[in-house]
Amino acid sequence: MISASLAAIYLFQENKDDPMTTLFHVAQNWLNQDPDAETRAELTALLDAAKGGDKAAEAELHTRFDGRLQFGTAGLRGRLQAGSMGMNRVLVSQAAGGLAEYLKDYDKEPSIVIGYDGRKNSDVFARDTAEIMAGAGVKAYLLPRKLPTPVLAYAIQYFDTTAGVMVTASHNPPEDNGYKVYLGKANGGGQIVSPADKDIAALIDKVSAGNIQDLPRSDNYVVLNDEVVDAYIAKTASLAKEPACDINYVYTAMHGVGYEVLSKTLAKAGLPQPHVVADQVWPDGTFPTVNFPNPEEKGALDLAIKVAKEKNAEFIIANDPDADRLAVAVPDAQGNWKSLHGNVVGCFLGWYLAKQYQGKQGTLACSLVSSPALAEIAKKYGFQSEETLTGFKYIGKVSGLLFGFEEALGYLVDPDKVRDKDGISAAIVFLDLVRNLKKQGKTLADYADEFTKEFGAYVSGQISIRVSDLSEIGKLMTALRNNPLAEIAGVKVAQFIDHTKTDRQSDILVFNLENGGRLIARPSGTEPKIKFYLDARGKDPKDADRVLAEFDEGVRHILRQDAYGKQAC
Repeated sequence: MISASLAAIYLFQENKDDPMTTLFHVAQNWLNQDPDAETRAELTALLDAAKGGDKAAEAELHTRFDGRLQFGTAGLRGRLQAGSMGMNRVLVSQAAGGLAEYLKDYDKEPSIVIGYDGRKNSDVFARDTAEIMAGAGVKAYLLPRKLPTPVLAYAIQYFDTTAGVMVTASHNPPEDNGYKVYLGKANGGGQIVSPADKDIAALIDKVSAGNIQDLPRSDNYVVLNDEVVDAYIAKTASLAKEPACDINYVYTAMHGVGYEVLSKTLAKAGLPQPHVVADQVWPDGTFPTVNFPNPEEKGALDLAIKVAKEKNAEFIIANDPDADRLAVAVPDAQGNWKSLHGNVVGCFLGWYLAKQYQGKQGTLACSLVSSPALAEIAKKYGFQSEETLTGFKYIGKVSGLLFGFEEALGYLVDPDKVRDKDGISAAIVFLDLVRNLKKQGKTLADYADEFTKEFGAYVSGQISIRVSDLSEIGKLMTALRNNPLAEIAGVKVAQFIDHTKTDRQSDILVFNLENGGRLIARPSGTEPKIKFYLDARGKDPKDADRVLAEFDEGVRHILRQDAYGKQAC
């Protein structure tokens, strides 16, 4: 299928072109407006090969122009490559043009702040956006250098702008980039939610029917100084309240942009500096030491663990490349290092903050695929609790929010400052929790034991099935919907919820088990995956691990069956 917006250009042709000729026209049209020498050369070579009868090149060209990279509530995210299905200067310029039109309708005096991380072309896409915004009459501010996503999220509130854009693909593979859009003013500075995404997408489609060279550009935008960065650092440092003490820990930035801001925030807060993983501490968009720059991925913390063993560290903290997430790893009694599940860190932070907030009114929130233990914490300390749809944009919109988290290592500890997950402020509060424990002569292991005694032994797991054909996700969700599971690992399903049929209106399936366990299935919003979230409880941590292991194997056994597409899991 050829992109409708691009194919429309050729509807005027009187002669009936064959599909290949039309594809060549569409590709040439894209090429004619591409200002990037690298993608021009890439597309020129591909087009020449396809015109010469190279079947592989023809197929690749089809793939590059089979529709366009869809703008949704996650903004844009995709592979860096030429064509309407990739992240490139043409696509980003079209997105900026459409977004500018939306902002002019949304606000009488529209304004935007733009940030970018250390990935390939992030700075280029950010400058293109600033020029197009300024050319369209939108007051544009550009952050001074590569900085974390939370600094951009803070800048939206700091300057009270209509919107914000962060150019990042977060923890995606090195060959990807992304374009994350926030709305300020009445929207509160969080990421866009429906219907704004559809409205913006429609305007982008209009722009894409023309030529990006026709979009007015201006260099009349403001390149910011460090004022907003310093304000973010000061505000974040103020979260540290416990008395000073030594902490022996390791930090990795995962080749991202977290270290500079974190280090300055630690200094301002009077917190000790970490041992750093030197090979991963400065931005490098090629991510040379990790397969996936995602601290959740197996092997991602190997270098950090090596340093931790050398330094006899108490724990490891890690940011993902744009520093909106925080990972924690600890050694067990035998000295084997393991990462703490996002639900564990979320509940640790939630419990610590709930004690501080006693007597206040407010809500503790998490996504519905995150731990049900947070609701128990809220109940104990007299707070409201809320389970939102997946995606931090929904957590950020909860009214009266005191603390929010999602199991994918996203935490919001200071909702008055930003309305998005923030791996820098989460690190500060986590270190403050460690200081609080040290003051009492306790460790993180003691804290975990106390949590179990207070709330029970909760454990979580995840099964991810990566697909090469996106239609496989829909087929598997349909199979689970039409043949819902009656039991898993010998435990009966007490309740089945299909959220396409509830007010959530979302492609999420929930299976609540008689033993208190829960299985949730949903397509990933950012990767070609279907994710299964497993929550279980036990009499104690060891028993909980046993229950989870049986649960996990039970789910995998079901997914390997014919009815569910014989999944390789």
